[in-house]
Amino acid sequence: MAAWEENVRKVTPYTPGEQPGRADIIKLNTNENPYPPAPGVTRVLRELDAGILRRYPDPTADVLVSALSEYYHVPKQQIFVGVGSDDVLAMSFLTFFNGKNPILFPDITYSFYDVWAELYRIPYECQPLDGQFEIRTEDYLGRPCGGIVIPNPNAPTGAEKDLAELEKIIAGNPGVIVIIDEAYIDFGGKSAISLVPRYDNLLVVQTFSKSRSLAGMRIGYAFGNEKLIKYLNDVKYSFNSYTMNTVTAAMGAEAIRDDGYFRETVGKVIATRERTKEDLRRLGFRFTDSKANFLFASHPKCTAKELFEALKKEGIYVRYFAKPRIDNYLRISIGTDQEMEALVAFLEKYLGENL
Repeated sequence: MAAWEENVRKVTPYTPGEQPGRADIIKLNTNENPYPPAPGVTRVLRELDAGILRRYPDPTADVLVSALSEYYHVPKQQIFVGVGSDDVLAMSFLTFFNGKNPILFPDITYSFYDVWAELYRIPYECQPLDGQFEIRTEDYLGRPCGGIVIPNPNAPTGAEKDLAELEKIIAGNPGVIVIIDEAYIDFGGKSAISLVPRYDNLLVVQTFSKSRSLAGMRIGYAFGNEKLIKYLNDVKYSFNSYTMNTVTAAMGAEAIRDDGYFRETVGKVIATRERTKEDLRRLGFRFTDSKANFLFASHPKCTAKELFEALKKEGIYVRYFAKPRIDNYLRISIGTDQEMEALVAFLEKYLGENL
């Protein structure tokens, strides 16, 4: 090993879902929305004056923050935006989790949490989900900690935590920041945004990547009390003043304004999810009651790895995690009706021939 490597900050990186370059596949592995963004987003692209790109963007991304403020009825001073919720969460870890006590988050969850903790040298402890893959409220109460992160609905399980139980965790930890990661909240969950005025230790994080069909533009945002948001912005401006580019901010504002289109496409995803649950149940699959845009499913007579490989060979990509406790589950993003029908048809044929 070279001498300079002794001072390298080494970390095991997050592994993103596979992004195959083929166009002839059914891609159900990264929880992307199967429908295009709102029409106003296309209009922004079509009418773009490339001359504006010679100037730096507005560091406050005011056009986007103003749209979010109007839509959610939250003051602009209580909104933080970043390059995807990953950026917002990473900035939050860096800003708020600097104590000696460990931060707490579930053992089966978004696998970026432990990566950020390792990267920033934050002590952490993973709290095990119960046998039904549910977060246990008691695991986050009555003990010293440096902060808490609760994904709701959780990933990859899709399970939602009741808002009253979340409030117990927030209220029971007034000395630390509690982050509620709501990447999938629009697909049937109940947001904790309503709790922000009551708790100065609460940060609620959301994203445009899932329900607003803008995964490729990377827009995330957070709600918290004014002091929390100021601390986040102080760290952001010490790291990179221009995290949100001009075009992305304008696209995000258009997406948030078209509430009718948003509700229409989210409704389609929810309806397809519920139909797919019935189809998979008929084929013998078991799964959590997902409130996200994916299903977390296993079959008692066929391993997840075998199904993953068979589906991939057929050109249907889903997500498989070779990790303890979940290595016999597939995470299946919800696509269009036609895509999900093709998935079910293949599974029906494969199981019929191999069981």
